[in-house]
Amino acid sequence: MVRKPAVAGYFYPRTAAELRSLLSRMVNPQAQKEKARAVVSPHAGLVYSGYVAGAVFSSVVLPGRFILLGPSHRGQRSLFGIVEGGIWETPLGGVPVDEALAEALVRGSSLIRVEEEAHEEEHSLEVQLPFLQSLRTGFSIVPLSVSPTAGFEDLEDLGKALAAAVRGAGDDVLVVASTDMSHYVSQETARKKDFLAIERIQALDARGLYEVVHREAISMCGFQPTVAAMLAAKELGASRADLIRYMTSGEISGDYVQVVGYAGLRIV
Repeated sequence: MVRKPAVAGYFYPRTAAELRSLLSRMVNPQAQKEKARAVVSPHAGLVYSGYVAGAVFSSVVLPGRFILLGPSHRGQRSLFGIVEGGIWETPLGGVPVDEALAEALVRGSSLIRVEEEAHEEEHSLEVQLPFLQSLRTGFSIVPLSVSPTAGFEDLEDLGKALAAAVRGAGDDVLVVASTDMSHYVSQETARKKDFLAIERIQALDARGLYEVVHREAISMCGFQPTVAAMLAAKELGASRADLIRYMTSGEISGDYVQVVGYAGLRIV
């Protein structure tokens, strides 16, 4: 199966030359890097969130295998929908799906089901690929889409499966949780609410993140993938989480009345 780009020409440029030119302003191959267990990266149009995504991917040592966790914006049948094989294309080329790693994840949890349809039009994972492609070659991915109906116990199950698959992989795997932060609120409200969530991530408090998002009505679309990534990283021995960059769409558009927040974090 070859998955063609769903949002090229919309979320990011359609041509390789234009995309490389844009990415060159967002990534820094010479940045100081640290080995990480997981990262949190945004997924809006690259002109808005790409500086945050570029900063966080530039801050870590990128291995040859990635598990990408993102929220479902368009609906899915399963709690956790995985792709088990094929190639994902962007204007920068094709990226293979890691069949062995996908199989290990399916074995690790009865809640993970093969559901390629969940990914056909979904953008939250696709927009991560150009950053990875701009910073390294020869890597594979496992795309996994998380239903908005997943509860904390479901995410604990996913976190355990992720940790087990990473342990059994035989080499390094980076878990990428894709999320934007607050949506369509004022700059002041976004910063206030977003940093309540960011503080829980920095504390490696997965349950606290889950609870504060609900309690404060934070419109963080990928909090569930982030919770699962935090749980997996902590089980794998993570000891801290660093905020690499935070910004809002207002800093690009000039509209501070209705902004979307973006945070890039590294969990080591």
